[in-house]
Amino acid sequence: MPTPSSFSLKFLREEQHLMLPTVTTIKLTQSLYDALFQYVLTPEQEVLLKQFIGMLEDHIKSKDRSPFSVPIKDLEFLDEGLEELRLLNWIEIPVAVFELTIEDATTINFEEQNQYIADLLERLTIFSRPADSNLIWIYPYIMVR
Repeated sequence: MPTPSSFSLKFLREEQHLMLPTVTTIKLTQSLYDALFQYVLTPEQEVLLKQFIGMLEDHIKSKDRSPFSVPIKDLEFLDEGLEELRLLNWIEIPVAVFELTIEDATTINFEEQNQYIADLLERLTIFSRPADSNLIWIYPYIMVR
């Protein structure tokens, strides 16, 4: 793989996330859906819950080594369901949010560059990338290892 063009990470903010406990299964995901469904009162909340469960299932199936977390503000629709997650050992954790910018992205193979950067960052820190964005969530090392 060729050496990448330069890239930069711009710190945007720190936000609180709920992080999935380290041991989990697809079966747990279905149980989680059943437990949280009682907190869903509107069709819009049901759609949001299904999206959340879908993201969780995708993460588990991918066998990704990075943590699975969701900003607490994105789960506020659950109301008391947030407490249910905490009772199920989900951990509240501060996550640093960075924006990734690849220089000269039009003149290079963007996918190769993205993979190179992901490999480099994996050697340096614990991170994940929210789907369909140029954001990177970096986790406090001591809390997730």
